[in-house]
Amino acid sequence: MNGQDFSLRPFSPLSPHLDFRITGHIARRADILAIRYDLHGPRAKLVIPGPAELPSRKHGLWEETCFELFLGVKDSPRYWELNLSPAGSWNVYHFAGYRQGMTEETAFPSLPLSVRRRPELLRVALELEIERIVGADQPLAVALAAVIKSRDHGLTYWALTHPGPRPDFHRRDSFLMEL
Repeated sequence: MNGQDFSLRPFSPLSPHLDFRITGHIARRADILAIRYDLHGPRAKLVIPGPAELPSRKHGLWEETCFELFLGVKDSPRYWELNLSPAGSWNVYHFAGYRQGMTEETAFPSLPLSVRRRPELLRVALELEIERIVGADQPLAVALAAVIKSRDHGLTYWALTHPGPRPDFHRRDSFLMEL
């Protein structure tokens, strides 16, 4: 399994000074993609949804605190967006190209999210059966991001990089990792 640690950074023009950071780890075996996001800092200053009674597929998760993963087939315009809520809710969308042809990905009837809550740490982790959407030999281009809602500052946008004038996690020039 090849794996990489990562650290997300806020979109500077829209993000005030915040007392937290987002790190994690992503790794791929031929058939499994494992991702872990760690939100470090005083959670009391953030708006984190509580655990859902029955975690399920849900739309609009990016309107609240949400961790996002973008998977693109290398040298192809198609990609997938995974939204992972600390509440345990989730969704997966497929795109034919940049923000084009968005459809709900039905290859995943559920996502087994693991959420751990501590006073100074929120951990969201997932092991995804990646062979449901791509072949074991297909290289992936990956973008990692998060939308974090602060009590004082509203939504803040975090990613490995912010190549445009506005936060836009769908830009292929932000798919920096290769797995």
